[in-house]
Amino acid sequence: MLVHGAGTGTRREKLLGEAVAFARQGLTVLIYDKRSAGYSLFHRSYAQLAEDALGAVATLRKEPGVDPGKVGIWGLSEGGWVAPLAASKSKDIAFVVVVGANALQPLRQQSWAVAAGLRKAGVGGSLVEHAEPKLYRVIADGGMFPEPYYDSELVLAAVRQPVLAIWGVHDLLTPPRETPPLFRAALEKGGNRRYTFRFFAKADHAAHVTPDGGITRLPELAPGYAELVGGWVAKATSGQAPVAEVSGPAPVQAEDSVGAPPPAWWESAFAQTVVLALFLAGFAGYPAVAVVRRIRGRGAARGTPGGGTAAARVVSAGGLAAALGGFAYLFYLISTGGKLAAPGPMLLGRPLVWLALQAVAVATVVATALVARRWRRERATGERVRLGLLVAAGVAFVPWAFYWGLLLP
Repeated sequence: MLVHGAGTGTRREKLLGEAVAFARQGLTVLIYDKRSAGYSLFHRSYAQLAEDALGAVATLRKEPGVDPGKVGIWGLSEGGWVAPLAASKSKDIAFVVVVGANALQPLRQQSWAVAAGLRKAGVGGSLVEHAEPKLYRVIADGGMFPEPYYDSELVLAAVRQPVLAIWGVHDLLTPPRETPPLFRAALEKGGNRRYTFRFFAKADHAAHVTPDGGITRLPELAPGYAELVGGWVAKATSGQAPVAEVSGPAPVQAEDSVGAPPPAWWESAFAQTVVLALFLAGFAGYPAVAVVRRIRGRGAARGTPGGGTAAARVVSAGGLAAALGGFAYLFYLISTGGKLAAPGPMLLGRPLVWLALQAVAVATVVATALVARRWRRERATGERVRLGLLVAAGVAFVPWAFYWGLLLP
């Protein structure tokens, strides 16, 4: 019985290639359409998905010609969390096969996946090291990342069935070097040594052939993958599952994943929302007052709208552009997914968009210092208040921009 990876309302045809390949090995295979109700980009329950899987297992066990004592479960990617959870809840599952499965917390895994995709595209520096992982923590804190701290190791320790775990050497969505030792330690912690780990060369996250190190997925399964599943299932269902068997080429993983603990209060989604609101008020307030003055006919005392200066306009426009544009670009990057990351044109290992945002951030800081000098000399009370709010926003912008990597190389 096959369990889909992540995605809303995934149709059964998505796994038809695997189903046919396994059927050719003599297995009876069931695929079901993935639920859409109660499952979305921002909400899902692995427990609920495991119940769906158990319902499918019950259906398969009733099929004519199927030995109910030899029905197992196969899970890809997200299914690598769901399948073991279902197996830990039911003795009706005879074995577990997972592909591209993860033993890390989902938030940590996804943050690594997007960073790996960016690095594969040639991106380095503060965008990958600071901005991207911090955004994921804020998203999770705001309740927009489902099951961020799911403990798969605890579940794996409760799995008693034989386990076949498969990873492509060029997996860009699951850390292929970090995950297997955690998987093994969790199984052995529960006393389960009936596991087989296999790595496939020139294969990606789904154990499909990849010609370019995991970026492109071809329709073909890795050579020997289907045969391995067929042969291993025959042994596992006859009581001859291999014991602690690990084989295949060493996986390729350029960088380790980074822990993603819940953010401190000053990093939280609420704090970031408050800061953005203050930026909107401080930076946008300056031109807003100018517009109001013009409407009222007060004009520009110094030859510019509302008596402004070039430096003040840079702070106002630059602060808004860096803050709003920075978040917009980061959300775009994570929405493209890990191995499909599309950072756009590059220069010296940095996306041009990010370099432009960094340049705007630097200009905002420099202009803030100039406006502060003018504020100290200003005598008109109204203009002093107006410039003071702009300077306050600019000063607050400095640590914020350092935190998000806009002022770091």
